[in-house]
Amino acid sequence: MSDLNRDDKMALEGVVLETNKGIFKVQVNESHFVTARLGGKIKLNEIKVIVGDRVVVEVSPYDMSLGRIVKRMKL
Repeated sequence: MSDLNRDDKMALEGVVLETNKGIFKVQVNESHFVTARLGGKIKLNEIKVIVGDRVVVEVSPYDMSLGRIVKRMKL
């Protein structure tokens, strides 16, 4: 049996490359990109995320191409 639970998430840090109607393309390293949406607290507090921002993306270990932006890093 696997050690992974449904609630296990991985936090990756990356840079927003492009945005289109609430969907963001985030580059987490030289060759890995994540398609992400805004997390609940980001939406609730109306934090704006634009191209070039450093963000923390929460991804599932089962599908690392989709994620949710949970934090916008300070410059």
